[in-house]
Amino acid sequence: MKPPICAICYKRFNHTKEGGLISFVKRKSDIEWEEEMKREHKVGHPPWMAWFCGEHYKIVKKYSNLTISEAFEKLNEIFKR
Repeated sequence: MKPPICAICYKRFNHTKEGGLISFVKRKSDIEWEEEMKREHKVGHPPWMAWFCGEHYKIVKKYSNLTISEAFEKLNEIFKR
């Protein structure tokens, strides 16, 4: 698992006090990644999940019904990235 660094502003934060990990809808490639990890007995940071600091968490959570790719298309517009 990746450390808690916001995927928007890259700020490192204490996830027990602010922000958190958001899970988005899995893409076909995410399902394949998950199956491979199970089959190979590997661990890693799921590609459909990302950390967000307290400043961005509530806004981003509204987009968790999308895939991470779709969500970031919208978030890049919102946060002018």
